[in-house]
Amino acid sequence: MSVPAQTLLSRRPHRAPPALSLGAGAALSLARLHEGCGGARRSFAMVVAARLAAEGRSGPLWWIAPAWQADHLHAEGVAAFIGPERLVFVRPKRAEDVLWTLEEVLRSGTTALAVADLPGLPGLTAVRRLHLAAEAGGETGGQMPLGLILTPGPGGAQGVESRWRCESDHTPDAAGWRLERVRARMDPPRSWRMSWCEGQGAVLEPARGMAATA
Repeated sequence: MSVPAQTLLSRRPHRAPPALSLGAGAALSLARLHEGCGGARRSFAMVVAARLAAEGRSGPLWWIAPAWQADHLHAEGVAAFIGPERLVFVRPKRAEDVLWTLEEVLRSGTTALAVADLPGLPGLTAVRRLHLAAEAGGETGGQMPLGLILTPGPGGAQGVESRWRCESDHTPDAAGWRLERVRARMDPPRSWRMSWCEGQGAVLEPARGMAATA
């Protein structure tokens, strides 16, 4: 049985999903799960938080990490990006509760950003559940949440919407980073030089000679 062409084709314009723009072509889709890796992955998370704040996304920002993890965010360092009072810290005692907490926070739709600082890579099933939770939060909550997992080394979580590698590239005069979009569902690998300007936030410029690796 033939299918009428009008049931297959539409002239409605394609609309890109809502996303958080970091500038210069770098963007993270909302209501999805992304991955940050590299030595400056926590700085990348703070840049994302600062950009959300600049767009007027108010409310608490969740930072979830296992109780045994020795590294902690330093309030004085956080203050360069956002007000530390906005952060809600959760430190589960069991490994499985870290991703469970992230899933529940994303599903609630009550936050602009939820970060899980992980000691290893999550499984594909867990990533899929986190995508569904973020999508559900965007549909039923007051905000479209952005989920971000921070993973050690080069990262490599399967199924994430995008993976970003951030490494320090400071100068004597200013803070700076090398940011790479290693992989993304809808965008090719790309690199930027990212600097921090007081009163302006993160400024991205296309990097030369910084090839991203898959």
